[in-house]
Amino acid sequence: MDSAGKACPHTMTADESEAGELALEPLLTCKLCLCEYSLDKMTTLQECSCIFCTACLKQYMELAIQEGCGSPITCPDMVCLNHGTLQEAEIACLVPVDQFELYKRLKFEREVHLDPQRTWCPTADCQTVCQVAPSESGAPVPVECPACHLTFCSSCKEPWHGQHLCQESQNTPLPTEQGFLIGAETEAPIKQCPVCRIYIERNEGCAQMMCKNCKHTFCWYCLQNLDNDIFLRHYDRGPCRNKLGHSRASVMWNRTQVVGILVGLGIIALVTSPLLLVASPCIICCICKSCRSKKKKPSLPTT
Repeated sequence: MDSAGKACPHTMTADESEAGELALEPLLTCKLCLCEYSLDKMTTLQECSCIFCTACLKQYMELAIQEGCGSPITCPDMVCLNHGTLQEAEIACLVPVDQFELYKRLKFEREVHLDPQRTWCPTADCQTVCQVAPSESGAPVPVECPACHLTFCSSCKEPWHGQHLCQESQNTPLPTEQGFLIGAETEAPIKQCPVCRIYIERNEGCAQMMCKNCKHTFCWYCLQNLDNDIFLRHYDRGPCRNKLGHSRASVMWNRTQVVGILVGLGIIALVTSPLLLVASPCIICCICKSCRSKKKKPSLPTT
């Protein structure tokens, strides 16, 4: 109030202006935790433009790295249309330094495993990356380690054996129609996902596997696609017959549950369809009446 007793107009300070802008800032929903946050607490992925809260995205990255993910970390959105992947710069900004170093090491090891012209020195105390000379016929070639100077076979990793065949008991990668097996038998403990080629280790459990990286479902023994085999009929015939790892009663109970769900959805569809047909004239009538009332409503006179 001034000296004349009149009220002075209130001038908005900078802090109050910023507070007003923050109050009007829209809230965004995180697709992972389904909570709403302001834009400053969200992170937008560069490749696919999907947006998540920074806390959820950080936890997702750390979990993927701890599970041994050396392949590119995919967008957390299962229905991401652009199939985006996280860039190294984004990972480095959100995870601790030790986690980021672990991710780079796992990524490098995966690249070496998938590169036919590189391999690891089999000496336990060496672990040097060695160059493999190309072979036109695909036959094993001698590889010399530049660090320990061991000459070993590019296929079986044993000391170079000349023109002799590799021992059958050694871990030789065997190509298949769906992917690669690590080991000469289908019981190998480590294999590659048929889709994203990430290495997967199976310690125990059933033979129906789901890749944590790309969510692809396949048979552990023959790597056949099981994405659409909801009844697990793959284990009823062929070389994988009765090798699921569950009892016959457990398999039948699983199929009964699936059938029950499908039958229940069918019954709901059958029950609701006649009701919708009966109610459709009433719904259309109500819509028409609403449209007529809007048309008949007189407009306000203009001044």
